[in-house]
Amino acid sequence: MSLLQLAIIATLQGITEWLPISSSAHVLLASDTFGVTGRDELLINAVSNLGTLAAMLIYFRKDVGLAILGGFELLAAPVSKKPLSQGGRLAACVIVATPIALIAALLYEAVLPQHLQDMMRSVYTVAGATIFFGALLWWADVAGPRTRKEEDMTLAHAALIGATQAIAAIIPGTSRSGITMTAARALGYERTEAARISMLIGAPILAAAGLYGAYGLFTADPDGTGVLTLQDGLVVAGIAFITGLASIWGLMALLRRMSFLPFVLYRFLLGALLILGSPLIGLI
Repeated sequence: MSLLQLAIIATLQGITEWLPISSSAHVLLASDTFGVTGRDELLINAVSNLGTLAAMLIYFRKDVGLAILGGFELLAAPVSKKPLSQGGRLAACVIVATPIALIAALLYEAVLPQHLQDMMRSVYTVAGATIFFGALLWWADVAGPRTRKEEDMTLAHAALIGATQAIAAIIPGTSRSGITMTAARALGYERTEAARISMLIGAPILAAAGLYGAYGLFTADPDGTGVLTLQDGLVVAGIAFITGLASIWGLMALLRRMSFLPFVLYRFLLGALLILGSPLIGLI
């Protein structure tokens, strides 16, 4: 791949990872346009997750610090009689939100036959998921008052929000951030709080995907054709970090002033263009 192609895909990943518009759909379409398939496409997507994850960790560094300290608090919880602090509760919520989505992603890769994976990655599947889950986000965003904050999150809410990530792991176009923000809004959380919860809960999944990509780069045959190099991976992660940080800042600023409607309308437009333009996509 050329450096320009890598930069375009990494930029798309960084911008769209934390927006409720499906990063996997954008990266998939860009990869198909450039003729990138198989292991290269998976590695690009996975390694860029390290960059977007680093962006989130820096932006929400106070919450991340609380969660890390809370993790140590959880280790001492069996012998301590003290109630959990905010950091302890946050760490517990992140932990319970992870297993179902992680298992779904592993089963998707290990069990689902390749031809079914290819079917799930078709343009029509991506378009349908983009439109359907966009409509679901719109409903959750407007259906009643939403006043809860992150400190109101229960383990049951965290588990439910985290479990929705399994859908995104299986169906491209769903948007991991979109489906978790949808779930949080439906459970009564404010817009900015829904976005923050979505990002914090998604951190372990992104870390797992990023480590998978890093492992693939370190173990790749340097003489093999069509396999990304470590240098390529560093370029992808670096660009995804810069664009991801800008994307988070823009998202949080926007949600303080307005609803999720711009993202819903974008999803509708993208889905329609994909359906109408799918015969042309195969010719690019």
